[in-house]
Amino acid sequence: MSEQHPNPYIGLPETAFWKRAVAARNPLEISHLWQPKFPVPRKHKVITAGSCFAQHFSRALVARGYGWLDAEPAPALLSDEQARDFNYGIFSFRTGNIYTARMLRQWLSYAFEGEEPPLEHWEKEGRFYDPLRPGIEPEGFADLAELQASRSAVLAAIRNAVMGADVFVFTMGLTECWRHRTSEFEYAMCPGTLAGRFDPEQHEFVNQSFVGIRRDMLAALKILRQANPKLKVLLTVSPVPLTATASGEHVLTATSHSKSVLRAVAGEVAAEFKHVDYFPSYEIITHPAYRGMFYAPNQRSVVPQGVNHVMESFFACQNEAFPWLARKSKRGGAKQGGGTAAANARAVKCDEEFLDAFG
Repeated sequence: MSEQHPNPYIGLPETAFWKRAVAARNPLEISHLWQPKFPVPRKHKVITAGSCFAQHFSRALVARGYGWLDAEPAPALLSDEQARDFNYGIFSFRTGNIYTARMLRQWLSYAFEGEEPPLEHWEKEGRFYDPLRPGIEPEGFADLAELQASRSAVLAAIRNAVMGADVFVFTMGLTECWRHRTSEFEYAMCPGTLAGRFDPEQHEFVNQSFVGIRRDMLAALKILRQANPKLKVLLTVSPVPLTATASGEHVLTATSHSKSVLRAVAGEVAAEFKHVDYFPSYEIITHPAYRGMFYAPNQRSVVPQGVNHVMESFFACQNEAFPWLARKSKRGGAKQGGGTAAANARAVKCDEEFLDAFG
């Protein structure tokens, strides 16, 4: 008679069962959503880039005394407000939003592999705009030389940030993008929106596939690994819906498609590499279990309470997986959330929102 084995569901933790882990709980008490692969102590240097939501991570880290690395700080002569207007201190380097894995790969290729960015530039009312980051200067650059000098500075900042960091937090935002038909150079925004001129013979819309996004993300990770073998990568997916879509679909279903593909890529890549992890900020904000409580009335903007809950979940999971982190926090007397609500209440800088003007 063969030995009887219990079925594999016996003895699983309550997090494996919907009723006990979700339905029977207050949404704010849903816990253990993440089992982090690696610790993020305060002494580590953390860099952030990506979609709009990545800005909340940097603010929360700074508010809690963590080592967020600003590799391209604002000139001393600028006030805090002016620095923000010129997109300093938003991400770890002054690229503006990096919405796609392809755009991340482009920036890293220019910074580390000697690939030359195209000479293309946009003009508007006598000012010059960088197609890689058209919103970086509120009134554009005075001339092409100033544009090129600024681009060289950001590439140097990317190199310094990546080689000096311990953790890179990248928030994936969009699958939709615009490219040059011949070179396949990806623009930060559709030409003709913020600046430049749209030409259907030169510019094409691409809604990137799972295969393409995964390929670009793997290429980006390879460059990061070669530049800094000790660098850990933490992926997130932005919970912010699309401002507009050029896919022909309703913006609601286009958003669902885009975020689903990004979430799938992030999960697959994190499962494949030990030094890559995925944090479920997307699920915490968007899942029906949270009843939409973390969105503003426009159903797009994430309210400060939602951001704080995401970050408290992040630190709680870190402290549970690595108890020594919590002990060090207590010994050091570091603040836990002090000023975080005020910091996260500031509006994030989101280039995609320029598209709303065309609606």
